[in-house]
Parts: sequence; C-alpha cells; structure tokens
Amino acid sequence: MATNLKTVHAEGTPLSSSPSSDLRHHVGLFTLTAIAINGIIGAAIFVLPANVAQLVGQASALPYLIAFVAVALVGLCFASLGAWFDVSGGPYVYAREAFGGFVGFEAGWLFILARLTAVAAIANVFASYVAYFLPVASAGFWRAVVITSVFAVLAGANLVGLQYGSFVLNLITIGKLVPLVLFISIGLFFIHIPKGYFFAVPSPLPLQKASLLLIFAFTGFEYACVPSEEVIASKHNTPIAIVTAICFTGLLYTLVQIVCVGTVPILEGDSTPLASAANNFLGATAAHVMTMVAILSAAGTISAVTMVGPRMMYALARGGHLPKALGEIHRRFQTPFISIVLFALAAWILSLFNDFAGLAALSSIARLLYYIASCLAVPILSPKMRKSGESGHPSTLGTRVVPLLATAICVWLLTSITRHEAIVGVSALLLGALVNFGYRAHRRMPKPDDPL
Repeated sequence: MATNLKTVHAEGTPLSSSPSSDLRHHVGLFTLTAIAINGIIGAAIFVLPANVAQLVGQASALPYLIAFVAVALVGLCFASLGAWFDVSGGPYVYAREAFGGFVGFEAGWLFILARLTAVAAIANVFASYVAYFLPVASAGFWRAVVITSVFAVLAGANLVGLQYGSFVLNLITIGKLVPLVLFISIGLFFIHIPKGYFFAVPSPLPLQKASLLLIFAFTGFEYACVPSEEVIASKHNTPIAIVTAICFTGLLYTLVQIVCVGTVPILEGDSTPLASAANNFLGATAAHVMTMVAILSAAGTISAVTMVGPRMMYALARGGHLPKALGEIHRRFQTPFISIVLFALAAWILSLFNDFAGLAALSSIARLLYYIASCLAVPILSPKMRKSGESGHPSTLGTRVVPLLATAICVWLLTSITRHEAIVGVSALLLGALVNFGYRAHRRMPKPDDPL
C-alpha cells in the first residue's frame, strides 16, 4: 500500500539537490503560479476594500504601495531560495540548512499551524458565502455539511493524485480570476475617484494599521516553495511563479480598491464591497456573480492549502522530526496520503469547533516568524550555494540588502502585536519544541527486540 521515503540528503549530495523521490513531477509553471496566487487571493479580497477605507478613508492608495513593497522584498528572498533548492519543504528546508534541525523544525511547525488556522477560518467564510444562496448553511447541521463537503472534495482530489488536485485548482483559479478581471475592466469606466486620491498621505497610525492588514492579505506566495519535488524544473519555475503571483495580485488588489472607492459612495463598513460595487454599475445579477466568485475564491484557497500543508508534514517526516508514517506515499496515487488525510481532518475539526480569535493571531505571528528565518537564511546560505555552483554570482543587493530590509520589516510588524498575541506566539513555539523533543526522545528509546 505504501512505501518509505528516502533520506533527505544522501552523503555527498549538494544541499540544494533532492534525492531521487517516489513523488511524480506533475506541477508545471502555470499550476505552480496558480498555487501561489490562490495562497494570496482568498476571501480577504472581498472585504479588504471596506476595511482599508475604514482605516484611512476613501482618499489614499498609499497602504497598497507600502504593503506591495514589503511583500515584494520578502518574496524576492523566497524566490532566491526557491532557485537554490528543489527539496520539498520550503521554509523548513531553508531554515534547517541555515540554522540547523531545531530551527528548521520550528519553521515547518509554524507553517503548518499557520495554514491549519487559516484554512479553518476560510472554510467558515466559504460556508457564509454559500449561505447567501442557501440560508440554512449559516449555522448548525447544514453549515457542518457544507464545511465537511468542501474538505472532502478538495482533499480527495489532492489525495488521488497531484495532477487531479492541480486540475481542480487551475479550474477554480480561472473561474475566480476571470470575473475579477471583468469586474475591474468594466468598473474602471464608472469610477469617480476622490480628488488627490493617489497622492494623499493618511495619519501615521491608521496608515500603519492599513498596511499591516494588507501585508497579511498579500501573504501565501510561499506556497509555491513547498511541493518542490513534484514541480517540473523547480529551480527555474519557483522564482518565476513567486514573482508573477506577487506582481499580479498587487496590481489586482490595487485596481479592485480603486473600483470600489470610485463606485461605492460609502465604502466604510460595507460587508460586501465588491458585490455592492458590481450592483451599482451592473445590477443585482452582477452582485450575485461576485458572491459566486467569493465562493470560488475561498474554495481555491482551501484547495491550495490542502495541497501544500500535507507536503510540509511530509518534509518534516522525511527529516526525522515527525513520525515516519507521515512520510509514507501511496503506491498507486504517489501522494503523501497519510499527511493529506491527517491535515484535512485537523483543519475540518478546527473549522467546526473553534471561534478563531486566538487562532487568527497565531496565524499572523507564525507567518512573520518563519518569514524572518527564511530571509536570514539567504545571506547565510549564499556562500555555500556559490561554492557549490548553485547561485552563480549573486549580487550583494540580492543576498544582503534585500534580506536585511525584509527582515527589518517583519520585525517591525512583530513590534505591533499585543501582549496576548505574544503569549500565543511563544506558546506555539514551546509546543513545537515539546513535539520535536518528545518525538526525538521516543526514537532514542530502546525497542523491545533491541539487544540489552
């Protein structure tokens, strides 16, 4: 039924190279870019315009510029690392090779926790959007049915083969991006932008809060780094997918904001800003279409997370940090089936039985912490990659300046967290340490059939 995975690095193998893997190379550039885009564009885009307007008013595009620059710097670090490594695991692999196994495990652990909490929250958003058409799905039994169904279908598609999961993901991506592009293309003809919109500078504190909100909304591009061993020409395609996803979503988010600001008279407090904007310039049918797009968008993010989350568990198992069973792959489907099932079950339980207040804070903090580890890995690993011939002749700007700027931004963001959020973050790190040391201690225990 299953076969064991090989060790992470055979003796003498360059750091950046993966051993021969039982996983198949199914993921091309288009699908990898779709994974990154779906990691970024989830349900947030359908509420962000109102949230940003509530913080800075309908008179500034500056928060989008700040968020884009910040995320672009972090993204460039991941693009560099993706060009050096074709081993599955993304942030876990980068931190492990730069700082050792324990820090690597913590990065992978935080990635898993961040994705579990995020996908659980998005599953509830998915149910809320479905309730727009089926009110019984807003609570109770039918809400549970909707959440269960979306996990069963999307995790099932990923379980039977990445080519099937990729097909579903690509279909969802096209299904949600085409209406969004049409929304922008048509809406731009109806906008009435406030005077000075593109040059206005809001007050410092509201500007910081709006920028923080958008920076978190821009994250998810790192999904492209995780399933590297299933990606065709990973070292070439991963950087392209990351940069393309960040640039595309940055432009998309900004244009969506402009259309909403220019077509909705009172944007602040509007719970469905895109539907309201579409209704204003195209009518009620368009509002229904945008609600359907919101459902597709949430489904796309769930699909992307249930694809990459288990691959992180798989990578940690290969590295000896989690039970070997999580690194087993299915003989027929060639997927890490135990990790997929376990991840989907955990996300499903969180979706049904949590209020997500603390989990949302944990997700944000976890992302910043493994971003810092990955950014700092670039200058540390660059000499090793240069020596092995993997990095060619990297510039000081790309391997020193950009990582340090990206790290500084992430640290600055962490200084804004509350005491409660700091406690949640430290608790997550301590829990990861307990899991790591507990499993390693278990491995060292003598087995019943070991000689005395």
